Amino acid sequence: MEEIRIIIDEDIDRGEIFGTLDAYLKIISEAFQVTINQRDNELIVRGENTEKAHRVFQELMGIIRTENRLDTQKVNYVIDLVNQGLSYKESNFSRDTICFTHKGKPLKPKTIGQKDYVNSIRSKDIVFGIGPAGTGKTYLAVAMAVNAFKNKEVQKIILARPAVEAGERLGFLPGDLQEKVDPYLRPIYDALYDILGRETAMRLKEKEVIEIVPLAYMRGRTLDNSFIILDEAQNTTREQMKMFLTRLGFGSRAVVNGDITQIDLPRGKKSGLIEAIKVLKNVQDIDFCFLTEVDVVRHELVRKIIVAYDRYYQDYPELEEE
Repeated sequence: MEEIRIIIDEDIDRGEIFGTLDAYLKIISEAFQVTINQRDNELIVRGENTEKAHRVFQELMGIIRTENRLDTQKVNYVIDLVNQGLSYKESNFSRDTICFTHKGKPLKPKTIGQKDYVNSIRSKDIVFGIGPAGTGKTYLAVAMAVNAFKNKEVQKIILARPAVEAGERLGFLPGDLQEKVDPYLRPIYDALYDILGRETAMRLKEKEVIEIVPLAYMRGRTLDNSFIILDEAQNTTREQMKMFLTRLGFGSRAVVNGDITQIDLPRGKKSGLIEAIKVLKNVQDIDFCFLTEVDVVRHELVRKIIVAYDRYYQDYPELEEE
């Protein structure tokens, strides 16, 4: 059994690096199957993976110095990076600000997967962001769209989403057509309000600088000088996906987001997103970014739920097809 001693630098707040009730120490201890004992400004680490634990603590001290605070998601992510032989510090997340919210908060990618996704949006005309819930696909795409608009790279932001239950059930909802489809578009509204503020977002929407529409309303249009986002693309049909992608006009960019594990189409309908991955994989200027549970930035339980379901369907693949 190996033993190492880690000195916690004097400028580091012990409560910050250890977590409330030593929560972060417990996470690191369980991740590497080591014991961690504290003695003054020193940690004594015993076990078989002491060097990895040491690297995690070095990374966490660097994060505290540059970003001032830790959380459970970030601690777990640093552990994942160390297990892959990667470094949070070398990823330079703190320098990659996309834009600022209406409250002045900087928006940055929080994982390597998110950083690659943002870089693809910057460099490609069409980008597919594919991954599970909580990986920031929609939020980051909206942030990139707002940044492009503020920098006068585009004149309009168009946000679309398929309304899967566009038949009888939608008709029974109260209100006019916009009120009927708004529930399907709520995640996009939430991202816009958080980044721009409700008043600014609504004002730009009234001026039709920002359009939030059901996917069906895209047919027949040519969209020039626009930043176009298609959300929940796993629920498009083949025909809808082709229709959307062929709306792209001069000076425009498109981001297509979806989670192929959450397809809500009726039985017998094939997902346009899954087909697009196969059809367009070799087309230049189209990029596919695959995010995983490692990139989840919601509550830590979200990540654990995704992993549990993936393992379950690996054991019982016939259930996933039902």
